Amino acid sequence: MNAAGNASTTRLRDLAVFVRSKNAGPFMLTIDVFFEGPADCQRVIDSGVITPQKIASLYAVAQDSIKIIHVVPAHALKISFPRPLPAGDVGDSDVAGGQQFVPLLNLEFAVR
Repeated sequence: MNAAGNASTTRLRDLAVFVRSKNAGPFMLTIDVFFEGPADCQRVIDSGVITPQKIASLYAVAQDSIKIIHVVPAHALKISFPRPLPAGDVGDSDVAGGQQFVPLLNLEFAVR
């Protein structure tokens, strides 16, 4: 709680120690979110903020095409979904998929 009695929030960029995106072949994109330890990772999972619905709205992809995997030993989340265009296709703005993680960085989570 903050001084006004409201729940405080933090952003994914403040909880994650490393976030990256990359192609998983020419038709899929994968975003990896790594945390310092299991507590921060579980906190994000339990928050219900990173969902197929949220990813679909951020990336304009079909909700049922999104896979979110909790990689327990790595204290990480792996998010995979189809690229809007194949890598290198006319109009593709990020051939390697390396900048696609950015929309996730400002997602907010309640601080408990």
